[in-house]
Amino acid sequence: MGVKKKIFIALAIIAIAMGLYVYREYFRKNKNLSYVKANFKIQANALIKEFEENEKNANEKFLDKIIAVSGAIRDVIKDDKGYYSIVLGGDENMSAVRCSMNSIDQDEVGLLKKGNIIMIKGACTGFNADDLLGSDIILNRCVIQKNDSR
Repeated sequence: MGVKKKIFIALAIIAIAMGLYVYREYFRKNKNLSYVKANFKIQANALIKEFEENEKNANEKFLDKIIAVSGAIRDVIKDDKGYYSIVLGGDENMSAVRCSMNSIDQDEVGLLKKGNIIMIKGACTGFNADDLLGSDIILNRCVIQKNDSR
């Protein structure tokens, strides 16, 4: 077998492998967090306090982790595309936990009201500090936690 043929075969194998990888990543779905065990279970006000007292340590502890947060619903927000976010936290300060809800819970979220006590599980993606308007802890891909065992 000639050198050109070997190079062609090697390049073809690499191209096929890259194509499969790109295809798999493009069509990859986010994991449904309903079936993922939370790394932490915490009250919304306690989570807010940890971030406000020491953001660096809280980021190391919670960032990119699955957190089950419980607390009173401060607000239920529906965006222009019909997706919901739930804001958790007491009225004693402006800071809150903002939970962008997964599409699987959209119907159920629409029935929730301010003041309801709820547990939401989501991936912690950041903290937006703002001394004037209150700070926000951001959770994405959130689901309503129906069972405390996960």
